[in-house]
Amino acid sequence: MWHTKLQIAIIEKNAEAIDSLISMMPTFATQEEVESAASLIKESLKVMQELKSEVGETLQKLRQHKDFLASTQRQTPNTLDITS
Repeated sequence: MWHTKLQIAIIEKNAEAIDSLISMMPTFATQEEVESAASLIKESLKVMQELKSEVGETLQKLRQHKDFLASTQRQTPNTLDITS
């Protein structure tokens, strides 16, 4: 059951479910189950790294948009400016 849930979480790229399932990993009875779990955990790591990369790219784009908007805003005159 744990294997199936982790496979679904990986397919759905559900970071919360992956984290929850890995933190509640059961004990495995056979070497085959251990190898299968190791394979799924390796795949989970790849998914988490992809998600981290996507979040990083999104943050970078948001910073660029914020900087652009700040540069296009009209400069308000300083109240201490002396005009002749």
